[in-house]
Amino acid sequence: MALFSKAAVARGMNSFVFVVYRQAFASLALAPFAFFLESKKTSPLSYYLLCKIFLISLFGLTLSLNLYYVAINYTTATFAAATTNLIPAITFVMAGLLRMESVSMKHVHGIAKVMGSITGVSGALVFAFLKGPPMNFMNWYNQKQITDSSIKVCPFEDWIKGALIMLAANTAWSLWLILQCFFSCIQSAFWAVAAERNPSAWKLGWDFHLLSIVYCGVIVTGITYWLQVWAIEKKGPVFTSIFTPFALIITAIFSAFLWKETLYWGSVGGAVLLVVGLYSVLWGKNKEEDMVKSVRNDEENQDDQTQKECITHH
Repeated sequence: MALFSKAAVARGMNSFVFVVYRQAFASLALAPFAFFLESKKTSPLSYYLLCKIFLISLFGLTLSLNLYYVAINYTTATFAAATTNLIPAITFVMAGLLRMESVSMKHVHGIAKVMGSITGVSGALVFAFLKGPPMNFMNWYNQKQITDSSIKVCPFEDWIKGALIMLAANTAWSLWLILQCFFSCIQSAFWAVAAERNPSAWKLGWDFHLLSIVYCGVIVTGITYWLQVWAIEKKGPVFTSIFTPFALIITAIFSAFLWKETLYWGSVGGAVLLVVGLYSVLWGKNKEEDMVKSVRNDEENQDDQTQKECITHH
């Protein structure tokens, strides 16, 4: 998603228009499945549930995606993938404040979750602001020979601006994980019309813009979001968001080879901190679940033993 999005925006496509078309394709892709597979399994939508879906779409998709595409115009695809790794830490904090996630410093797993979140955030900050020397074995090209605008070097001021906007986008995404595309398409359309008054910006051709929109809409928003919702239902929001570091690794590799992005040792160090911190949270989460299951099993065994003693006594 980060690779296609960066390429499309850098080649001149309006970011707000991109979101509208992306959500439209996602709605078209999901509609047949929802109608034929799920329509008989669910009850009619109430106004209360409809309002909840609208608000979830507003924060998790409309705000998050529009801010994401504004931010990626000032940064790189690798940076966009890296900062999304803040989502587990932000989600963990929000879930803790809303009492959806337990935090106990009396146990090792509780300390692991807290320290892992701090380490992950520190790694993301290092990745964003401490580049360090470039990795020579990846520096196979001359920067002066680059003519493609999609791989231009961003000024430091724009980089900071993009980093702050991306943080806001990730915060909105975390809120969506705690609280999926038709409403977002409508909301994004109002946003895009207000921000982009030029009709030519809405024209689509058989080019890379269309390919990026279809991929991000059908594959990312359609299929991936549905799988994430399923995973959230089964394992919870924190567990689901833990796996975002894979996006950083994959994006960094493809960005280096496809868009000739230079990798820096400081960024690599930040990425290592980030991944270690996030999987520390995952380890603590798993240990906590094991402890809860053990306590439940002990209570069930104790209840069974009590019932047997009562039956024997009578």
